[in-house]
Amino acid sequence: MSGNEEDAVTEMQQPLVTKRSLLNIATIVAIATLLSKIFGLLRQVAIAAAFGNGTAYGAYNFAYVIPGFLLILLGGINGPFHSAIVSVLAKRDREQVAPIIDSITTLVTGILLLVTIALVIFAEPLLHLVAPGLFVPEADLLAKGISLETIQNLKITKDIAIQQFQIMAPMAVLAGLVGIGFGALNAADAYWLPSVSPMFSSLTVLIGIGGLVLTMGSKILLPENAMLGGAVLAWSTLAGAVLQWLVQLPVQLKAGMGGFKLRFDFQRPEVKEVMKIMLPATFSSGMLQINVWTDLFFASFIPNAAAAVSAMGYAGLLVQTPLGILSNVILVPLFPVLSKLTDPENWGELKQRIRQGLMLTALTMLPLSALMVALAMPISQVVYERYAFTAEDSQLTAAVLMAYSVGMFVYLGRDVLVRVFYALGDGDTPFKISIANIFLNGLFDYFLVQKFGAPGIVLATVSVNVLSMITMMYFLDRRLNGMPLKSWSMTIFGLVIASVLAGGASWAIYHFLSQSFASMSVVARFGAELGGLAIASAVGLTIFGAIAVRMKIPEISALTNQIKRRFSR
Repeated sequence: MSGNEEDAVTEMQQPLVTKRSLLNIATIVAIATLLSKIFGLLRQVAIAAAFGNGTAYGAYNFAYVIPGFLLILLGGINGPFHSAIVSVLAKRDREQVAPIIDSITTLVTGILLLVTIALVIFAEPLLHLVAPGLFVPEADLLAKGISLETIQNLKITKDIAIQQFQIMAPMAVLAGLVGIGFGALNAADAYWLPSVSPMFSSLTVLIGIGGLVLTMGSKILLPENAMLGGAVLAWSTLAGAVLQWLVQLPVQLKAGMGGFKLRFDFQRPEVKEVMKIMLPATFSSGMLQINVWTDLFFASFIPNAAAAVSAMGYAGLLVQTPLGILSNVILVPLFPVLSKLTDPENWGELKQRIRQGLMLTALTMLPLSALMVALAMPISQVVYERYAFTAEDSQLTAAVLMAYSVGMFVYLGRDVLVRVFYALGDGDTPFKISIANIFLNGLFDYFLVQKFGAPGIVLATVSVNVLSMITMMYFLDRRLNGMPLKSWSMTIFGLVIASVLAGGASWAIYHFLSQSFASMSVVARFGAELGGLAIASAVGLTIFGAIAVRMKIPEISALTNQIKRRFSR
C-alpha cells in the first residue's frame, strides 16, 4: 500500500471519507488498472495463440457466462456490492465498520453457497438455457445442411462447456467475497489493491496455459486433447478468483474493515441499508448481464458457434482493456463525490459533476472508438495473429471489434448515469430500464444476427445502450428539475465529428504505410505493423486533441490545470 493508505489503516476513529483529490485517486486507479488490463491482454493473447477459435475456448465462453456473470456482477469494481458498501460505509466511523462487514459477509456467503451447489447439480440444464444451439438434435442439423464435421465440433463444445461450468461454479461464493472486500477497501480510502487484484486472476490463467503448452506442445490442438485444454482453462480461472480474494483479505483485516468472521447481526440498521441498496442494484446490473446471456443464446445458433463466440471474446477484451481502465479512473473517484451531493441544495454542483463525468467519458471514449473502428483489422493481426490464430480468425475478430468500438461512449456514459441514480438512493429506475432493455436486446439480436452474424449481436447491444442512456437522461432531467441537455449534447456532437475526422485520418495514414508491409519478413512486418499503428493513432489523437482544445471545453482546462499543479509541486 501507499503511505496514504497506511495512514487510512491506522486512523480508526475517523469517518470514512475520501481525503484525496479526484486526480490523486484517478492516478492510483489508472496505474493499478493499467497493470491489471495489461495482464488481461497477455492472458487473451496466450489463449489465442494456444487455442485460436477452437472448441476449448469456444466452450469456455459459453461455460463462463453464469460464473463470470456472478464474478463481474458481484465482485467487480463499480458493481452493486462495491457501490452499496461504499455509499453506506463512507458515512460511518471506522470503529463501526467491522461488525457491519462481517454480518454482510456471513449473509451473502450463506446465500451464495446454496447458489454454488445448485450450479454444480444443474450444470447441463443451465447450459442448455445459455446455449440451446449446442443441444439441437443431429437430425435437425443435418436437415439444415450442416456438415458432419461442424456437428461433431458442436457436440465436443457442449461436453467441454458442461465440464468447465461445474469446475467454475464456486466462483459464485468468491464473487461475493471479492465484491465486499472491494467496497470495504475503497471505503477505507484504499484504491490500489482493489484495482490491481484482477491481475492475479489473469496470472493464474497464464500459468495454466504455460504449463499446458510446455507439457503438450502442438498436441494441444488435437481434437482428443480439447477436453483437457478446456479443463485447464476452467481450473486456472477458478484459481484466479481464489487468489484475488486471498490477496485482499489481509489488507482488509489490517484496516479494521472486517473479514471472514461469522456474525449473524442481520437486523443491524446499517446491514439493512446496504442490502436495501444492494438488492435492486444487483438486479439492475444483473439485467445488463442477462443481455450477455441473450447474445450468447443467439450466437449458439450460428453454425460455427465456437468461432463466433471466440471472436466476440477476443474483440471484447480489446475494447474492455481501455474501457476498463478509463471506467475505473472516472467512476471510482466520482461516485463518492456524487453520494455527498444528493441534497436539493447541492443539486447545482451535482449537475456539474454529472457533466464532468459525461464530458470526460466523451473526451476519452470517442477518439478511442474512432481509432479502433478505423484500425480494427491491423489491431487484431498485431495482437492475436500467431500460432493457432489464423488470418481468417483475424477477419472475424476485426468485424466484431468494429461493432464493439462503435458503442464505447454509450457503454461508459450509461454507467456514469447509473451511478448518479445509486447516489440518489434510487436503484429502481435503472432496474426498470434494464428490464425493458432485455426484451429490446433479444428483439435486436433476433433481427441483426440473421443479417450480420456475430457483429450483429454486438450491434444489438450497442443499440440497447443508446436507448438506455437516453432514457436515463430523461428521468434525471425530471428528477433534478432540469439539466442543460442541449448545451451538453452540442458539445458531445462536436466531439463526435472530431472523432470521425481523427478516425478517417488514422485509416488513411495506416493504409498508406501498409503498402510496403507485404514484402517484409514476418518479424520485420510485425514491427512495421506495430509502428504503423502507433503513427496512425498518434496522428488521429493529435487531430482530435487540436479540435477539442479549439472547442474550449471547461473539463479540458480543469484537468490540464490539475495536472500542471500536481507536477509543479
